[in-house]
Amino acid sequence: MRVSRRTFLKTALLGSAFLAGSKYFKKGFTEISRDEGIKYVRSTCSPNCTGACGFKAMVYRGRLVALIQAADYPEEEYNPRGCLRGQSMINLIYGPDRLKQPLIRVGKRGEGRFKAVSWDEALDYTATKLAEIMKKYGPESVASFIQVPGTGYVQKGALMRLSSMLGWSVIHAYTMNGDLPMFWPITFGVQTEELESLEWANSKYTLICGSNILWTRVPDAKFLHLSRERGGKIVVVDPNYSPTAAAADEWIQINPSTDAAFALGLAHVILSEGLYDENFVKTYTDLPLLVRLDNQKKLKAEEVAGLSAQAKAMKSRLPEYRECYVVYDVKAKRFVIPNPENLKRDFEPFLEGEIEVTLVDGKKVKVKPVFQLLKEEILANYSPEKVAQIISPSADRVKEYEEIVKRIGREIATIKPLHIVYGASNYQWYHGDLKGRAYSLLVALTGNLGKSGAGISTYAGQYRIRWPLGAWWQFKGKPLKWVSFLLWLNKEYRESEEFKKYNKETPYPPNDVKALVFGWGNPFDQHNLANRLREKALNGELELIVNFDFQMATSVAWSDVILPGVAWYEKYDLTATVLHPYVQLQQPAIEPLFQCMPEIWICKELAKRVAEKLGDDELKKEVREFYVNPELFDKEESARKKGEWNLRLAREIANQASLDAADLMLKTGGPLVEGITLEALKKGPVRLNLPAPGKRQLVFYEQIQEYKPFPPVSYPAPLPKTARFVKSGRIEFYKEEDVFIDLKETLPVHKDPIKDTEHKNMKEKYSLIYITRNRLYTVHSTHSNNITMLELQDFRPRIWIHPDTAKKRGIKEGDLVEIYNERGKVYAYAVLDPGIHPQIVTFEEGWWSRYLRGTSYNTLIYPWIKPTHIIYFVPGIWEASTCWNEAACEIKKA
Repeated sequence: MRVSRRTFLKTALLGSAFLAGSKYFKKGFTEISRDEGIKYVRSTCSPNCTGACGFKAMVYRGRLVALIQAADYPEEEYNPRGCLRGQSMINLIYGPDRLKQPLIRVGKRGEGRFKAVSWDEALDYTATKLAEIMKKYGPESVASFIQVPGTGYVQKGALMRLSSMLGWSVIHAYTMNGDLPMFWPITFGVQTEELESLEWANSKYTLICGSNILWTRVPDAKFLHLSRERGGKIVVVDPNYSPTAAAADEWIQINPSTDAAFALGLAHVILSEGLYDENFVKTYTDLPLLVRLDNQKKLKAEEVAGLSAQAKAMKSRLPEYRECYVVYDVKAKRFVIPNPENLKRDFEPFLEGEIEVTLVDGKKVKVKPVFQLLKEEILANYSPEKVAQIISPSADRVKEYEEIVKRIGREIATIKPLHIVYGASNYQWYHGDLKGRAYSLLVALTGNLGKSGAGISTYAGQYRIRWPLGAWWQFKGKPLKWVSFLLWLNKEYRESEEFKKYNKETPYPPNDVKALVFGWGNPFDQHNLANRLREKALNGELELIVNFDFQMATSVAWSDVILPGVAWYEKYDLTATVLHPYVQLQQPAIEPLFQCMPEIWICKELAKRVAEKLGDDELKKEVREFYVNPELFDKEESARKKGEWNLRLAREIANQASLDAADLMLKTGGPLVEGITLEALKKGPVRLNLPAPGKRQLVFYEQIQEYKPFPPVSYPAPLPKTARFVKSGRIEFYKEEDVFIDLKETLPVHKDPIKDTEHKNMKEKYSLIYITRNRLYTVHSTHSNNITMLELQDFRPRIWIHPDTAKKRGIKEGDLVEIYNERGKVYAYAVLDPGIHPQIVTFEEGWWSRYLRGTSYNTLIYPWIKPTHIIYFVPGIWEASTCWNEAACEIKKA
């Protein structure tokens, strides 16, 4: 039902009039709290958002009536945290889309026709189907995934524990969402690192590239303003004029996806004018390492006459993932081997020029330091004059942009600390890794890492695991069997010669994926291969689809079984975000509504029933230990046998099991959570034990200040899995793997969008670039059906178009238009905005299909996979990732 503004205001006024005459205004507030049973429960808001805002849930007679910002963070600057989306979460908990009981599909997939069933019927049906598939195709043919693990270590971890126990495949949602910034593992060997938002205020120069912080990081945007109040400068680089650009000191509009050229132009200024931090470059980066000119590989010490024996002895003492490379010491006038396990140097490396080296076989080869190769590349191809021609949005502004590049280059080299925010909308392109490598070069050349207010950061959801969780996630240490989402749904690429040439370790289920078990997400609507998922659902390739959700999202209609989970004010969980380093405890403020159950209980029941259907006696014994405390399992089973079982008892047991799991993860999580207890978390947030002063979250603090090698650990991956990405133990700007050599990407370079990618003819067919951006009113698709948020948008999905672009197509403000390409189409209402780049149309994402005439805005997105992303496979750290913005389209009146 649509609610008009008039109706909304009328209702609000009537409510106010009622309250004004009610007993609540005749008593003191504390008296109301005492007499009327009002209670407050401290918890967190937990959509796919980096905020992780603490809220106090106000409960009256068992009903959640208000959500109030907790404002209890130890640093006062963090208080309060929250936004209107989070505060209106009540609309989803009590809204018309709330699921009430288990459902089994009776119509065709996609129709949304179900029958309501009991929990026993739903669980037995699901377990029977899963067991049949596991017996027929193997356990790996069942795949599961969870969204944003940082929002739910316990409940989402329960599905991981179930997958580990039963040997299922697991899909990492970070790459499924396209949120993995591949420059991080390529350059630094990590998943990501970030400044906490409190540190933004300490930056004197903030360069924001493709990130709309004022909309997407609402609780933290104040720290940008605080930076300006303290004399800092904020510069936004974006093709479109955003709210963040409006609040900045300067907006630089560049052509779509030309950031690598822009960043390398800045590097040209820094290098040509000698503004770089020479000590930083020599100490922490691979720029002093020598590269062979005959094969484009880094010179290994074991290849060099006079160093080979020393290298072999040294390697015998080093971890297997390290390599001994060579620099030339200009003081000692000899080749030396930097220790890859300790960055403190006792040599003076040669940075510029060419030198000859004799190999162990007597062959002489010419070598150059990476710095020399980098300087040659940048000075030859990225002068301010050349860069201006690439990035300028119009020919008559090229000279202006030439001066901009020179000025910004000098500013970022001399105003410190510098912080670069590299936004997801910028790296979600085919060549997003190249752009990130180029921006990383800037913080390295200027020495802006490892200190307060400095670094490069990417913020895209609560994706990062902050400490080891294996004690809960991996049942008795059984490994998780990860598979790639994009490769699963892109059979054509899996069978391509390119994939066969470069893929070395990406696993794939031998009999394909036949069943999908998922929760906390909307994959049949919100992903670039949603149309491929729907095809698999309709043609029967997916034989079973099981969904945990608490409301009737689009993906529910495509599922076979719905096992209704709970909202985050109805359960216990642990959360931790990348934006502020606090561990927080979600606590149930109310009982789960209707027949909804905590996901930990659903997973335990599936484990038990699948074991029974498989007839696996050993597994049936192990199921008792699904909960950390087996006595809880016994207690519930005993109640069943006595006929005393009920939902409330099961929930109470599940809540205790959730606390036990949280306690286990804290007690086994190592130094980062040492001393953090559940009792402390029940009172409020507790800061992680980070190594920087004040436990602040600074980018690579230990590497820069304590000379520890790159990379630090990226949980849950073991260090040997990620350290091999940067074998030198240094920040690496020269990549020697064959694929980088073949693509001429050994160093950061600029490549044009679309024409320098897989679908080269796409730009010829469609003249516009289709970009999806986050809405102020939703967190991706969460709150898409929130009545308060819908009212603020007039219930209308919109597409932003430059007036000149619209005029050429006869489109006027408010027209219903169709945006299309060969892959799909979507409908929206036109907004004419002169701040939009003329080559771009911008759709605000997150809308469910029912608001888009049954279409999905993601059907236009191409299934890109870049070969540099498949040479390793470490889930969520180095794997193929969705490229949302590499899409061309056309637009017309509907």
